[in-house]
Amino acid sequence: MNELNQMEVTRQTSGGEGELSLAGKYITFKLADEEYAFEILKVREIIGMMDVTRVPQADPAVRGVINLRGKVNPVVDLRLKFQMSETVPTDQTVIVIVQLHSQKQVYTMGVLVDEVQEVLNVDAEDIEPRPNLGDFSSANLDYIMGVAKVGKRVIFLLDIEKIFNTNELILTRDAASNCN
Repeated sequence: MNELNQMEVTRQTSGGEGELSLAGKYITFKLADEEYAFEILKVREIIGMMDVTRVPQADPAVRGVINLRGKVNPVVDLRLKFQMSETVPTDQTVIVIVQLHSQKQVYTMGVLVDEVQEVLNVDAEDIEPRPNLGDFSSANLDYIMGVAKVGKRVIFLLDIEKIFNTNELILTRDAASNCN
């Protein structure tokens, strides 16, 4: 059974009634001093930092577009999306090319991160539910699927498809296609 099918089987059969297991393989990365992870199945490839062409009047989180093997792909600075300071490229900065599915559309885009760390297999017993901040936050944290505890590390497991709403994906795709 390939990894895709294995993860889907795990999601459908693990946990109690109505409960999803988030166990599986994740790619971990850093933004500032915090660790995050995407499901490995959403990641197409990781490329080193390259020239990014700005798109006039695009959302500030959209750093621009890149030409990757003849295809123009938008690049989003995940730090800016999370209301952090803009990513300052270093020799560790990479662009994670992800593939998202929204409303029967497939979107390919780059996500700028400070540093990719590892591919990590996370077991269900090492995952806590996303934090409930109650009255302390008005932020929508639906994009956080859970929190993995790996040794002394805390890693936020992100649902890349919930980080971006459909309108943002369409605007980002349109900005990239206007550069063709």
